Amino acid sequence: METKIRQFRQEKGITQQQLADLVGVTRQTINALENARYNPSLLLAYRITKILGKDAIEDIFVFDEND
Repeated sequence: METKIRQFRQEKGITQQQLADLVGVTRQTINALENARYNPSLLLAYRITKILGKDAIEDIFVFDEND
C-alpha cells in the first residue's frame, strides 16, 4: 500500500524515530510503511494520521483495490 507518511512527516519536521516513538512502534516499522513493505493495522493507521495532523486515514494511505 502506498503511503504519504514520508512527505507529511518531513513537512512536520520529525524523524522516523520520533514518529515511531509517538505511535508506539519501531523506527523499522515506520521505514517499512514508508517503503510500502508493510500494511498497518487500522489502529496504527489512525494514530499516524492523527500525529501527522490529517483528518482522514485516506489522506495518508492510498488504498488500491488490487492489493
